[in-house]
Amino acid sequence: MATDPASPATDAPILEMQDVVGGYGRMTILNGTTFAVRRGTITTVIGPNGAGKSTCFKAVFGLLPLRSGRIRFNGTDVTGWTPRRLLEAGIVYIPQGRNIFPELSVRHNLEFGAVAAGPHIKDMPARIEAALDRFPSLREKADVQASTLSGGQQKQLEIMRGLLLDPSLILIDEPSIGLSPMLVQETFGILRELRDRGVTILMVEQNARSALEISDEGLVLELGQARLQGPARDILDDPRVAQLFLGGAMQPAA
Repeated sequence: MATDPASPATDAPILEMQDVVGGYGRMTILNGTTFAVRRGTITTVIGPNGAGKSTCFKAVFGLLPLRSGRIRFNGTDVTGWTPRRLLEAGIVYIPQGRNIFPELSVRHNLEFGAVAAGPHIKDMPARIEAALDRFPSLREKADVQASTLSGGQQKQLEIMRGLLLDPSLILIDEPSIGLSPMLVQETFGILRELRDRGVTILMVEQNARSALEISDEGLVLELGQARLQGPARDILDDPRVAQLFLGGAMQPAA
């Protein structure tokens, strides 16, 4: 990976959004969004539809020009950087939906995805094998056309492709869409493994309760503003959050 942003102190936030304003056309979605993401954590972003969760990710990854505000990554101001430059700096964005080459095999999808890493990465074949090892349900389908995979397996293929670039920050939007309960747990387990290896995960997830249960921090967005941020357990236990965003109050333990 390129090393544009200097390596800051380990206790410094890896990502900071400061008073970010942005949207689409005349519609403003982000209304002074301000928050920081701690290094080496899983942070789950929750909030109602239209709160700005996915828009926030697009702003961070340079897909949405800011009207005002700043974004810092590893202590460096990256406002206005292109997605390619952010990718080289260590940020990977895995959006909603399916973003694969359906007519190619799983392995060829990984090889094409590796092109984004550039010629400076010499060990890509080994990285591809390591990625396949992390997703055993896909290793046996490595030479199968990607269009024949289940929706959940296609999402896992996208995650695998992102891991090839050895990111320090992964933005992942709705990773469990289309996954069976078994694959959801497998995917969440992989995200925790990545966190344990030092990768920071910022996640939007429709299954907010399950995502918070495997997260270190939670962030509540509403009307394009960060309303609440703190330890995931505190977010889960907050009766206001449970009522508004988690499908009702938490049940007391037996």
